Parts: sequence; C-alpha cells; structure tokens
Amino acid sequence: MSENHGRPAAEPIERVVAGTTIVAPRGELDLLTAPVLSRRLDALTAGAFPDLVLDLRGVSFIDCSGLRVLCRARRLALSRGGRLRLITRSPGLLRILHHTRLAGVFELLPRLPAELDAAAVSPVAGRRTRSPDSAP
Repeated sequence: MSENHGRPAAEPIERVVAGTTIVAPRGELDLLTAPVLSRRLDALTAGAFPDLVLDLRGVSFIDCSGLRVLCRARRLALSRGGRLRLITRSPGLLRILHHTRLAGVFELLPRLPAELDAAAVSPVAGRRTRSPDSAP
C-alpha cells in the first residue's frame, strides 16, 4: 500500500456501450479505495443480466481488498445471469491472479472488445468517446 493513506478514493470512470457497462477504476485498488468501487459494482449488478467490463489498465496496485471486490462483482453478476470481464495487460496483476488461482476464474481481455470500442458513446453527453486503445 502506498504511504498516501489520506488520499480520497477516486470514483471510477463509467460508460455504457451497446448495453455493456464499462467501469474504469484508476490508481490503487486497496483497503482504502475498494469500498468506493464495491458500492458502485453492487449497484451495477443489482439488476437482471448485468454485463460489465472492468477496465483495470488504469490500476497501478491491487491488494486482497481489491481482489475481494472483483470476486464479489463476478459472483453477483453471474447470480443474476450476467457476466463480468476484466481488461488488463499488467504483468503484476496477471501474476497475482495466477498465484491466487483466479486467472482461470475471470474472463481476461488485453483490451476493450472491438464491438464495444467501435460503438463507444458517452452516456452523459451522448457523444463518441475515445478508448485508451484508440489513436488520437
């Protein structure tokens, strides 16, 4: 965990694309920040057939609290007939998932699926948004 124990938990960036909710937390996902993401994911998995993509490319650190949030969101999504996919290319996060035997549990993607990237629309402004993988 970092030495910045007083930092506020950042709200994750969120958008809906073609019926799929894409949530992109940033920074550290640890004991201090995990509750913010957990509350949001609980709300997003409350309905029937939730389809979530967690874009973890902006996450620089994750601890067991963060892993617990991911596992809980997956369990809730599946229990309601939905799914949860994780986007990461981080060797550190992939190693953690492997060592905790969670790599085979989650659907892992290296980038946003093409069908979602091509249809990316901001829910607030109704305009096209750029994904982290798209060129300027």
